[in-house]
Amino acid sequence: MKTILAKKETVQPKWYLIDAEGQVLGRLAVKLANIIRGRNKPIYTAHVDTGDYVVVINAEKVVLTGRKDEKNEYMAFSGFVGGERYRSLRLMRERRPEYIIMHAVKGMLPKNRLAAKMLTKLRVFAGTKHPHEANNPVKIPA
Repeated sequence: MKTILAKKETVQPKWYLIDAEGQVLGRLAVKLANIIRGRNKPIYTAHVDTGDYVVVINAEKVVLTGRKDEKNEYMAFSGFVGGERYRSLRLMRERRPEYIIMHAVKGMLPKNRLAAKMLTKLRVFAGTKHPHEANNPVKIPA
C-alpha cells in the first residue's frame, strides 16, 4: 500500500459556517484550527495547506469559563521602550470581538509561514451578517 501525499493543485477547499454563540472559546478554537489545517480530512499532509475556509459569526457571544473574562489580558508591543500595552478581554470584546477568536486560533497553529497562509482562511465576524453568502458555506455545528 502506498502513502498518498496531497498536492496543493489537487486540494479542493470547501466553505463552512460556524455560529459561535454560546460556544466555549478554547473548544471552538480547536475545531477551527483543525478545519483550516485540514486535520479533519483523510488527505491531510503536514507540509501542504489542505484546509478549508471557515466563516465564524456571532464572535461577540463566545463564552469563557471561570474568571477568564476578568483576568485574561492581551499584550501589544509597539517596538519602542516602554511600549507595552495591556488590554483586558472585556475591553477587546467591546472593541474588536473577532480578535479574540483569531488570537486563540493563531495560537493553535504551527509557527511557520504555512500557518500564516492558513490563518487567511479564517473569517470572523462580530454579528450574524457576513459577505460570503456567494460561496454557499455549509453550516456545521460547533
